[in-house]
Amino acid sequence: MNFLNMFLRGLAVLPGMIQGVESFVGNGNGDQKKAAALSMVGSAINLTDAIANKHVLDPAQFQGGLGKVIDGIVDCLNSSAWSKL
Repeated sequence: MNFLNMFLRGLAVLPGMIQGVESFVGNGNGDQKKAAALSMVGSAINLTDAIANKHVLDPAQFQGGLGKVIDGIVDCLNSSAWSKL
């Protein structure tokens, strides 16, 4: 799978995963929730395979980038009517 497909697939599943992590982790702190979301997204996009096949050359930087995307999605969700339910 090429990198763009892998990345877009990760983006597509993030909002649902973040909501799932929120209900699963519950009262955990933001760092715990973010770590859980990163783990789930890594599994969903087969990050291990992407690293093995050299589609991702710097896993730490890739995870850092995903963390920033997760932060942005959380900001969007928290500012929406969804967070007020």
